[in-house]
Amino acid sequence: MAEQLKIKLSIANRVYPLTISPNQEEGLRKAAKKIEAMITQFEQSYSVRDKQDVLAMCALQFASQTEQKSIDKDNVNEHVEDKLNALNELLQEHLNL
Repeated sequence: MAEQLKIKLSIANRVYPLTISPNQEEGLRKAAKKIEAMITQFEQSYSVRDKQDVLAMCALQFASQTEQKSIDKDNVNEHVEDKLNALNELLQEHLNL
């Protein structure tokens, strides 16, 4: 079993001790840094002082980004599939000549 790593992440003026796999550390630290930046942005832009409201807005923003990426990926996949089908039809036409 891989060795576990103990780290502490600070989010919204609270420290969260975590025990993680070493390969998770970079992603978690980057995520915490993004959350902190987003908290600062929301507090400055909207004069929100309640940390729960700010964290809820952060969660909504991250969730909507994830959903939008999924939608965009589905649209790209559909577009690629359409192009491949059209190309396949052209090849079939030329092979049947």
